[in-house]
Amino acid sequence: MSVVHLPRAWYRMVTKIQGYKVYTNQLNVDILNSRRGSIIEENRYNEVEANNMEYASKILMLTKSEFSKDPRVFQEAKNLTKNGFKVTVIALRGKDEKWKSLVKGVSVYRIPRIKLFKKSKSYGQEIKFPVLELFKEISGYICEYLYFTVSCLLFSLVILAKEGFDIIHAHNPPDTLFIIGFFYKKLLGKKFIFDHHDLSPELFLSRFSLKKSIVYKGLILAERLTCMVANRVIATNESYKEIEIKRDKVKPENVFVVRNGPNLNRLKLIEPDSKLKAMNRAILGYLGTMNPQDGLDYLLRSIKHLVFDLKRTDFYCVLIGAGDSLPDLKRIATDLKIEDYVWFTGYIRHEDMIPYLSATDICLNPDPSSPLNEYSTFIKIMEYMALGKPIVAFDLKETRFSAQGSAIYVKPNDELEFAKAIVTLMDDPELRKRLGAIGRKRAEEKLAWVHTSKNLIKAYQSLLAKKASN
Repeated sequence: MSVVHLPRAWYRMVTKIQGYKVYTNQLNVDILNSRRGSIIEENRYNEVEANNMEYASKILMLTKSEFSKDPRVFQEAKNLTKNGFKVTVIALRGKDEKWKSLVKGVSVYRIPRIKLFKKSKSYGQEIKFPVLELFKEISGYICEYLYFTVSCLLFSLVILAKEGFDIIHAHNPPDTLFIIGFFYKKLLGKKFIFDHHDLSPELFLSRFSLKKSIVYKGLILAERLTCMVANRVIATNESYKEIEIKRDKVKPENVFVVRNGPNLNRLKLIEPDSKLKAMNRAILGYLGTMNPQDGLDYLLRSIKHLVFDLKRTDFYCVLIGAGDSLPDLKRIATDLKIEDYVWFTGYIRHEDMIPYLSATDICLNPDPSSPLNEYSTFIKIMEYMALGKPIVAFDLKETRFSAQGSAIYVKPNDELEFAKAIVTLMDDPELRKRLGAIGRKRAEEKLAWVHTSKNLIKAYQSLLAKKASN
């Protein structure tokens, strides 16, 4: 008989739940409809009281991200909590984070992070064994995704015994979490919601350009199986919804669009960073992740054009965020001789980045045209708009829909034209002001989370109503 050795953190968790009963929660649509507003004050949350409360339903969220750093997951969990649900989240564990804690009324369990291989392509560096590097990179993703899926399953068993749940709400990637949804759906009658953040097949193409590969076909299959298992699918925009209906054969009435929307209560202009303003230069800003598909290499080459071809040195670019590509991007900036014009802040907390964004004159969205980016909605676009900042962006379908009249659009992937668009805004304060005002108005009236999150509640209402009728 084989023996499975669990990591020490898992063993400690399992031992802590001895003596707890398994509670099942009767879904109640009336609770959902009647208990609007915040039922739990964020700063007065008490776990004992919460466990004794009556909820519309108990939700288990799965996300391969750090909960507090993922604005979409964080806002969804918070919104559902305020609308009468008990939300528990399984997420990745960040530096100095506890394996379990309460965050704004949400119970968060954290999985230790692993990283087997470097997953960022090496920009501009010669690769001696490209096939081997490709194999290592793909293998790294597969192993990490399987590790996360198995870990979520083990953690979910602990949570089932300790707190109970009725609905599994899985955020991708990875697209392997349907295994957990299928397990609980078939054995215990739980419901499964798929929150479709990324088109994994298109993400793979954007990184590797191997359309006919078995990996690409496997990702298509995983996405389809996930949608088949899901009782409801949440899409980030209409483009994703169309793909889910046509490619994944989901019934239109089971797909709900919940766009990435800024929280206007958290995104407000404040006193700009004094050091940046003292430079007396045009301050350019980027906010977001720094992975291969995010186009930071395009931005750095555009800045090179700005300095050496357009002869502009009266600017400074602040790049806020972190990701797989950050070390390579720093090297590229040095190789391009533009290190005096850019500053990589790394990851910083929300409250620390707002002074930097408040100081910016122009915000940048360098995501290039790719199989993924053409259909994706970037939260940073709406955050720029919420702060009333003019934008320079490549002309992509969903980017244009989001930003509309608040941006200057550039032919996709044209780095020199991107630099010229920056110059246009640098030299025209009135245009900057006008575009910023358009963006702020659109964010307030259409794109803010207070508007876009309504469909999240509708998705749950639909799911609970169907169960009640059955």
